[in-house]
This record gives sequence, C-alpha cells and structure tokens, in this order.
Amino acid sequence: MSPGARPLRADAARNRDKLLAAAAEVFGERGLDAPLEEIARRAKVSIGTLYNHFPTREAFFDAIFPGRLAALDRLAATATADPDPWNGFVGFVEGMFALQAEDRGLNDAVTKRFPLAPELNDVCQRGFGHVEQIIARAKDSGQLRPDFEPPDLATLIWAMSKVIRESMDVAPQAWRRCLAFFLDGLRADAAHPIAVPALTADQLYEAMAAPSSTRA
Repeated sequence: MSPGARPLRADAARNRDKLLAAAAEVFGERGLDAPLEEIARRAKVSIGTLYNHFPTREAFFDAIFPGRLAALDRLAATATADPDPWNGFVGFVEGMFALQAEDRGLNDAVTKRFPLAPELNDVCQRGFGHVEQIIARAKDSGQLRPDFEPPDLATLIWAMSKVIRESMDVAPQAWRRCLAFFLDGLRADAAHPIAVPALTADQLYEAMAAPSSTRA
C-alpha cells in the first residue's frame, strides 16, 4: 500500500493477501510470465478483483520481489566480511544462484529489467553496488583474474539462469557443476588475455532491457 493511502477494508485486505500469496506461488513455479488468471484462480478471486489490487504485472513484482531480493544484501554482507576475498566472491555467487534455483520467478527477476517496476529495479541496482565491492576485493587479493568486471558477472548470470531454468525439473543441482567450471576459469592463475572487452554500462543496460517486455 502506498504512503498516505487509506487502509483497506478487512475483506479487501484479505483478498490482497491471498493474491500476493498466490502470485508468489505461481511465479515461483512458472516464472514471471505466468498467467495472471492462474493467480486469480488460486487466490479464489475474480480477475477483476486482481486488477483492482494489482493493475499491472509489474505491481506484483514490486510487491513481492524486493523483499526476496533483500537476501542478496545478506549474502553481500557475508561475502565482504569473509577474510578470504575469493571465498567471499564464490560464496556470494553460489548463494545468489541457489536462491534463483529455488524460485523461477526470482530467477527471472534477476535477469530482466522491468522499467515499470521501480522498486524491483532499485533493489537490483543496490545489489550491483555490492557486486562491485566483492569483485574488487577478490581482484585486489590476486585471486580473481584482473580483467573480470561487474558486467562480466551479468553475462554469467544470464548464462546460469538459462541452465537453472532448463534443468530445474530434471536435475536441480546441475547448475552447481556448470558454475564450478566457470569459477575455475575465473581464477587469476588460470587466466589468459581476452581480446573482447567487457560490456560498457550503456551496452549492459541495453542488453538487459531487450528481453524486458512481459505479457499481461
């Protein structure tokens, strides 16, 4: 509920709570493109009631996922407190992908941009601030290859999210093997020069914005 808004009637508040619970369940099972009709059905309300409370799909995202993505703040705090910067980096990355592997909706949320979901975008932006610090510590320690940049982690997230999404039902731990290969390639002592530069901030924004359209 927005600041200054009047409190909901008891029945309306119950409907909103039921819709949020159903949406978290449906998005978790089917991803962010799941039909809104299925959310209304599970909440046992009409589609009109759904739209009265959440007029857009992005309104659901802003109500559900910022709280869930706050777990990344806790992972980042643990990573930056680790006396071994490489272990902190690995712990953050593994923890993030473990969260994604538990929830298809969250997996979608960290790999897409939703211009009409400002709270979700704010949380993602804050998360990238943490990432820069975690990467810098690991590079300064000499353990993470020196040419690895935050946009490179974004491309790793895209790749791993695909692995997670496609293997979740048949081999839910398969992403861990794939990640292990990636991490070995990121060690400084295994690095060799790469001719292609990291994405610029503008390129990263445009690439992330490209798949952002969602269907009501």
